[in-house]
Amino acid sequence: MTFLLLGLVAALGWKLYQWKRSPGDAPLRSVTLCLLCATLSYPVAMPGGATGVDTVAGHGTAKLIQNVLLLLAVYFLMCFYLYSAADKEAGRRRARREAVVVGIFVVAITVAAETVPGDVFAGSFSTADMTIPQIAFFYSSAGLYLMYALGMACRWTVRYARLSRRPHSTGLWMTAVGLGVMALACAIRAVFVAFRAAGTEVPQPLMAAVAFLLVASILTFAAGVTYSGARTRISSLRLWLQHRRDHRRLAPLWELLAEAYPDTVLRPASDAVMDRWRARGVHRRYHRRIVECRDGLVNISPYLLEADETTILNIDSAELADRLRRASARIGKGVPAPRPAVPIAMALGSDRESDVKQLIAVSDELRTAA
Repeated sequence: MTFLLLGLVAALGWKLYQWKRSPGDAPLRSVTLCLLCATLSYPVAMPGGATGVDTVAGHGTAKLIQNVLLLLAVYFLMCFYLYSAADKEAGRRRARREAVVVGIFVVAITVAAETVPGDVFAGSFSTADMTIPQIAFFYSSAGLYLMYALGMACRWTVRYARLSRRPHSTGLWMTAVGLGVMALACAIRAVFVAFRAAGTEVPQPLMAAVAFLLVASILTFAAGVTYSGARTRISSLRLWLQHRRDHRRLAPLWELLAEAYPDTVLRPASDAVMDRWRARGVHRRYHRRIVECRDGLVNISPYLLEADETTILNIDSAELADRLRRASARIGKGVPAPRPAVPIAMALGSDRESDVKQLIAVSDELRTAA
């Protein structure tokens, strides 16, 4: 149960962050409220939480709150798909109709819960006395609505998954599996209610297996909802780490060129705190360092020529590093540039990725020599 709650909290945290950035996004709002209701229902279901609520509000209140939150969770899940439909006005009308339906079910299970003594209603699904009509009605009504809403959501998810590409389709298929298994578990529990209401005992291992199926399906659903965003964040983190590493590897080359030509070092847009803070971002510093290195190479290029050269073509990193050290020494002695800037073409190519690799290779050669 704790692992399940942690998974839901992680998914909820991610969606709350997205909702804060896009407060007017109705589908995002719906899926966030869905996760919020699902997350809140689990502390109430835990023994400590249920005992605290029942102590304050009376026996059975925790069970009622938990089921109401679950009904609202699947309602908001349906709203996510309805608001995502092409015909948004029709989706809003359908969402309002579904709100009436879930409201009827909430009132029905509340009336059923309030018409039996609290000590009879308290307890779990596996220990409840289903021979009492109100108890059987409570669990069967909640289960049937959950089965309906989850089944519809699964159907819509499969439709979107077939139309999507990876990685979005992967997350949608995971979500569809989670929803489908949840709907199946609710259907099985409805059958259990019918058998137990008729006085037939259901084996405890079978009840435990269905409970485990519910937990696994909810975790699968939460993972599917967050899969695409989490994968994007992981990719962003990898890029951040790569830029941070490459920025450091470029340090020897940058330091040599910045010492020779301090004016090539770019400054923040202004002395404002925000501009200086933005200038410290890893991606900005990485791209700025590449620009500064390229500008510095252009400035120092006249010193890199041998006596019989007019351009520098297909030079490897070790040779360029050696020439840069000699050129830096000449600049330090105040030797004037022998001619204007000349083109430099290194061995690996001229596209941006190759350019960065070559700059890093030259910087590594300078570090090794030092």
